[in-house]
Amino acid sequence: MDQNAALVLFSGGQDSATCLAWALARFERVETLGFDYGQRHRVELDVRAPLRTDIASLTPDWTDKLGEDHIIDLTVLGQISETALTQNAAIAMQANGLPNTFVPGRNLLFFTFAAAIAYRRGIKHIITGVCETDYSGYPDCRDDTVKALQVALNLGMESRFVLHTPLMWIDKAQTWALARDLGGAALVEAIRTGSHSCYQGTRETLHPWGYGCGTCPACELRAQGWGRFQASPV
Repeated sequence: MDQNAALVLFSGGQDSATCLAWALARFERVETLGFDYGQRHRVELDVRAPLRTDIASLTPDWTDKLGEDHIIDLTVLGQISETALTQNAAIAMQANGLPNTFVPGRNLLFFTFAAAIAYRRGIKHIITGVCETDYSGYPDCRDDTVKALQVALNLGMESRFVLHTPLMWIDKAQTWALARDLGGAALVEAIRTGSHSCYQGTRETLHPWGYGCGTCPACELRAQGWGRFQASPV
């Protein structure tokens, strides 16, 4: 395995865009991976390619490091899921305490397919933007889940993958600050205008924090983080 190669789970959202910059700042070869799982906010797949190019073009060094992009068709996940992210349903809390935007098994499958790609490509490091600080309570975003998956994947594939979660213990304001630290105002602007996080898939209105409906949980979280980031001293 190439110790200096990384695979970033890159959805086209704020978190994964920040993780892409994080990887480009640390590794010599960086590839990206996206999933089409029948998500209703499918516009995130449309913004991936231009955002990926914009981030890499911020420095010649990053341009040289950026490798292949991979897209995996996981629409079967959307077919077997009854969630607000894969069906036209109102966003609400469920009896089990989880929001109905939780797609059961999603991140477990994402990591498994990412490891399969990394195995074939000889990539040691796998990077994802999951977070346990600012999140909706998704159990597959927890640190314990990621650590357990790392053990399972390494045992099952007889490998030594390292799963990185650079955003695990920081909130959205700190994620914006990390982007600024990695790529300055240019990276913050690329993510603000180029990424997509809105669950509704709305991309008609550009708010101070980016595009979105402005009312779904993802938009509210992003807007609150932007507000705290803007109010904090540099």
